[in-house]
Amino acid sequence: MANVMRDFKQFVLRGNVVDLAVAVVVGTAFGAVVSALVRDLFTPIIAMIAGKHDFSALVFTINGSEFHYGDFINALIAFLSVSTAIFFFVVQPVNLLMRRRRTELNVDRETHPCSECLSEIPTLARKCAFCGSSQSSSAQATT
Repeated sequence: MANVMRDFKQFVLRGNVVDLAVAVVVGTAFGAVVSALVRDLFTPIIAMIAGKHDFSALVFTINGSEFHYGDFINALIAFLSVSTAIFFFVVQPVNLLMRRRRTELNVDRETHPCSECLSEIPTLARKCAFCGSSQSSSAQATT
């Protein structure tokens, strides 16, 4: 039983489990903020244009069943708002940072074909890693 508890403790205290828990809590709070933003700001602005003041009250009835499509409209606006905010304030900046921090060679721009075996090798290489042949400066100048 002590082994199981020790293994469980190691599992729970792993970095990725804690990070996931924090992400869920922050995501839930962010979702609540965006839902309030949609309900309290976006919906009234759209209501000025469309003429309806409360989307959540929009409903139609078929054979006694009520379909609350206004709630769906609010949820859709909230989803689009969250997606847009995540894309522009998280995904785009992280992609920009990753491009700036890129440490590996750009294979498309920094290689040339070996003069003997035609495999792609770094432009600054003096010998081919695949066939071992020496590379002349003329082969490097062709790129």
